[in-house]
Amino acid sequence: MASTRIRQPKDLNKKALNNQIQNRNYLAPTGFQFNISRAPKVTYFGNQVNIPSLTLGIANQPSYLKDIPRPGEKIDFEDLTLTFLVDEDLTNYMEIQNWIRGIGFPESLDQIYDFQQDDTLTVMNKALKNQGINLYSDGSLLILNNVNLPKFKVTFDGMFPYFLSTLTFDATQSDLEYFTAQVSFKYNIYNIVTI
Repeated sequence: MASTRIRQPKDLNKKALNNQIQNRNYLAPTGFQFNISRAPKVTYFGNQVNIPSLTLGIANQPSYLKDIPRPGEKIDFEDLTLTFLVDEDLTNYMEIQNWIRGIGFPESLDQIYDFQQDDTLTVMNKALKNQGINLYSDGSLLILNNVNLPKFKVTFDGMFPYFLSTLTFDATQSDLEYFTAQVSFKYNIYNIVTI
């Protein structure tokens, strides 16, 4: 007996092709540009940054056999961490340290007032600016494609630093390694948009 060939509808073939990845290039870890409006000297020397992870909370539905996990309502955003090379004049390191000191005012209340009056770095959003609060900054991470053109932009709203790493001097080092520092930021939310 001769076998009969059944022709597949054209729509199924088109759907299968549309589900495939069209761009087969890989994302390179070196293809990025990071910018913090309030700390431009830090971002110039930035050499490592992350897109923070997301964790969705879980609600457990009780059951007589086993609790059943259900999607929660709140998302926890991991901190934004930036590693940067420290310049010889400590300009970029002090930029972050002064920001943290301005928020935390460890010596007197005048520190936070002086920090908020800094007109050269008024970069927060309009709602906070109208309230007179100048503690936050916005930031952006440009993700570049394989020919170093911007492909995506990750925007961070309402950032402020809460951790700055130490600088450890060591006279016993045999090889010269330049200082890098790490700063961690809290923020309101981040979004990834296609350029």
